[in-house]
Amino acid sequence: MNFLTLENVTKSYGEKVLFQNISLYIDKGQKIGLIAKNGTGKTTLMRVIAGMEGSEGERAKIILRKDIRIGWLDQEPKFEPTLDVLTAVLDPANPLVRVVQRYERALGHPEKPEELQEAMAEMDQQNAWSFESKVKELLFRFRLDDFEQKVGSLSGGQQKRLALVKILLDEPDFLILDEPTNHLDVEMIEWLEEYLQTPNLTLFMVTHDRYFLENVCDSIIELEGGVLRRYSGSYADYLEKKATREEVEATTYDRQNKLLKRELDWVRRSPQARTTKAKARIDAYYDKREATDALKKKPEEMRLAIKETWLGGKIVELHNISKAYGHKRLIDNFSYKFKRKERLGIVGQNGAGKSTFLEILTQVLAPDTGKVVVGDTVTFGHYRQEGIRLSEDKRVIDAVRDIADYIPLEKGKELSAAQMLERFLFSRPQQQVYVSQLSGGERRRLYLLTVLMKNPNFLILDEPTNDLDVLTLQVLEDFLEDFPGVLVVVTHDRYFMDRLVDHLFVFEGNGKIKDFNGTYAEYRALKRTENAQAEKTVTADKAPAITASKPGLTNTERNEMKKMEREIATGEARKREIMEKFNTLELAPADIEKLSAELGKLQEELELKEMRWLELAEKA
Repeated sequence: MNFLTLENVTKSYGEKVLFQNISLYIDKGQKIGLIAKNGTGKTTLMRVIAGMEGSEGERAKIILRKDIRIGWLDQEPKFEPTLDVLTAVLDPANPLVRVVQRYERALGHPEKPEELQEAMAEMDQQNAWSFESKVKELLFRFRLDDFEQKVGSLSGGQQKRLALVKILLDEPDFLILDEPTNHLDVEMIEWLEEYLQTPNLTLFMVTHDRYFLENVCDSIIELEGGVLRRYSGSYADYLEKKATREEVEATTYDRQNKLLKRELDWVRRSPQARTTKAKARIDAYYDKREATDALKKKPEEMRLAIKETWLGGKIVELHNISKAYGHKRLIDNFSYKFKRKERLGIVGQNGAGKSTFLEILTQVLAPDTGKVVVGDTVTFGHYRQEGIRLSEDKRVIDAVRDIADYIPLEKGKELSAAQMLERFLFSRPQQQVYVSQLSGGERRRLYLLTVLMKNPNFLILDEPTNDLDVLTLQVLEDFLEDFPGVLVVVTHDRYFMDRLVDHLFVFEGNGKIKDFNGTYAEYRALKRTENAQAEKTVTADKAPAITASKPGLTNTERNEMKKMEREIATGEARKREIMEKFNTLELAPADIEKLSAELGKLQEELELKEMRWLELAEKA
């Protein structure tokens, strides 16, 4: 069944042609990944596919099947800021939604048991328990568990996760996702990866996560130079087929070039005053020359030997550092001494303290206890997750030259700002464009360049892959493989991490940081083995109590689930009360200590109850 047909579709902005006369066909069950440089029309093409934009030209044809529901995940989704999380994620047109919302409001007011009883009766009548369970399961899974929190107080990453949950709840026939893995930690990414592998689900997406492309997609589409090419198979198949195509084009170019050189010799030997026939042959030569040059692929990558900036014997030393915010401990008595040419990855759940650790490392933030010693020869380069504000009225080349005119290479050579920009896919004409005209991904690429142009010898990259396209990531990885200094990377991009680092700091929670000697893939494999063994042990312990397996929840489990929801709601309300008390100035030290102890115990109880609730939700 065909879901979408595009034929002879063209889009341009001013004089810039994004794509011209492209065609694309998407059938039910296909899973397609789109690869293109930032600023070349990826999002525009996705909006055309979603039916949000049309095409230019009379010959264009856009046919989108009318009886299918489309789920569109924008890169920067918009919500009404005054809505709470639960209201924002649910479609008010769905009658089940109104029932669930009434039940959730009643849960938040345990002092009115009659309202809760009425809401529960309506849930039974409408058979809304499974839907309500799915809503909560997804919100918990994507760590949006404060249902009453206002959307306006959420971070950009939390709003992106909220939009993703909303789409998954709607269960559309055709998913169109723009960078769905941005702002997700690895557990979320792996769950989403498995979900999107559902056979009948139809998918078109842009993502920089190459493992995600490899594991989910059955074909890759590349938008390059306004031309759309389709490669069947996984991401690995795409790389192989693209290499073959470029090799064939290079061979064709060489052969055509030899023929044209003979033609050029004839043109040069011919008298100026030759006949019209000779002039026609000269014109034909230049036409062929132009066509042949189009086959020549301009190299976008090159290996560079960056001149190493001297690092002394003392680099960065962490001595028994600790950091906490209120009752939440992020780092607990951690020590480490960095070595030359260290290549370290930092992983952990969102909010575990990774960015805080980097701020302490660079001495922007002081630890609560312990000390940080930085050697005199260390020059930090810190790419922050939130980015920086670039001057809108400056040209791209000037923004980079404000940092440095060149990077020193080995053997006395230099790499100019313009050459560095070219290496990171900013062509000479694009270097003259104003910063205000760049796309979001192009701005992050430019910010990355301003960090690299400082020629640091201790480079810290905090989520550098967000909003960068696959081609830019390939160039960045090549650059970092040659980087001679210390490299510290925080990223949820598993491919990027595996390629560049050889050991990890794993933030495990409650301030514990594990130093794992190995790659990220090795760490994940070890964790999967440990989890499988733990599940086997739990299953073995419970085996005598298990009777015949039966789908769904028993009445006892359903009642337990309802009780668990009430207790979680009561616990969350008490947690908010304690946090509000912390914001007052009248608390005595003894009260602070007492409330902190209660809050810690309450948090542990809530986590256990939430885990049990998720176990029951999985069976529902």
